[in-house]
Amino acid sequence: MKKIKTLFYLLTFFAIFSCSDTKVIENLPADTEDAEPVPGYFQKNVLIEDYTGTWCGNCTRVAYAIDQVHLQTDKVVTVAIHNGNDPYHFENFMPLKDLIMPDSPALELPQSRLNRTITWLSPEPSNIQQAKGLTGNNSGLGLAISSSISNGMVNVEVNMKFVQNYSGLKLVVYLLEDHLIRNQVNYTSYYGNVNPVPNYEHNHVLRLNLTDLLGDPITENTTAGQQITKSFSIPVPSNISNPDNISFAAFIVQADNLSLNARHADLNENQTYQQNQ
Repeated sequence: MKKIKTLFYLLTFFAIFSCSDTKVIENLPADTEDAEPVPGYFQKNVLIEDYTGTWCGNCTRVAYAIDQVHLQTDKVVTVAIHNGNDPYHFENFMPLKDLIMPDSPALELPQSRLNRTITWLSPEPSNIQQAKGLTGNNSGLGLAISSSISNGMVNVEVNMKFVQNYSGLKLVVYLLEDHLIRNQVNYTSYYGNVNPVPNYEHNHVLRLNLTDLLGDPITENTTAGQQITKSFSIPVPSNISNPDNISFAAFIVQADNLSLNARHADLNENQTYQQNQ
């Protein structure tokens, strides 16, 4: 009887060990674009940061490519970072310039980055698959955003959930504005081969960073099974043309600033996780 009990305990030990976080980490599911969704994991969205300007005639090449990505997949989060003599100029751009162009004295446009640090190969409209190839079905972490405006204050909650173990992560949260109408200089054949493109609609325009531009360290436990909520409350920014057109982008980067997953949300949206069933 004693031998049977001993065998039982040994089998129990190995069963627990085989289901441990270590086992999950060593047998990660493929997170590629065509990978079969694994229950419990999350949709993997590609982040596109478009460094642009209304004055930049070649930036329409990137804008057109972004339009094509959005037509082919919903697993995309876009941010337009305007720079230069531009009504939507984002003043606090230097940390981003130093991140993507550390050896350049100025931010040369157009520039675009996938998942924050990967250069989108030019010409971007011929490299749509490079962006789509960074999407997938089995991210080990997911995000969900909830927001509202009350008494002139913007209130945002970013929820994060983990099914793998992570360390050294940072959270970036952007406040964006959509439906900004202004002529766009155009030196390309896109958008009807006209210059300027009249009444061009500028969307996902970066207006304010709610965290450090390079991310706030996530100091809480980020191991499998954990959930974390970060809350923000700020006055409606003075540069917002129409508060009804506010939206948000949130993404989690690892220590080398590569984005692991991202999420976009409209104002007053209360999201659930994009978790595989």
